[in-house]
Amino acid sequence: MKIKKGDKVLVIAGKDKGKQGKVLVVDHKNGKVIVEGVNSVKKHVKPSAINNASGIITKNAPIDASNVMLVVDGKPTRVGYKIVDGVKQRIAKSTGDVID
Repeated sequence: MKIKKGDKVLVIAGKDKGKQGKVLVVDHKNGKVIVEGVNSVKKHVKPSAINNASGIITKNAPIDASNVMLVVDGKPTRVGYKIVDGVKQRIAKSTGDVID
């Protein structure tokens, strides 16, 4: 997967199209990411022994990784790979710069 935890991404499809946020969690097995402030859902919570609070909470639901695009220098870009000195590194397709 070309998206990593901590990356800034732009949502390119779905109900939150156009929103930007930071990636909080990456699920490689299912190809999903959780982005801060994107795909928020309300969940009804019952009180339990661990959590006494009950009510309606808002949490970020996973979004498919194909619906987000990495943002580099304020512009959305595709991601490629290049081997530099025997190390595989991500590069921005728009500029050719090394991302990390």
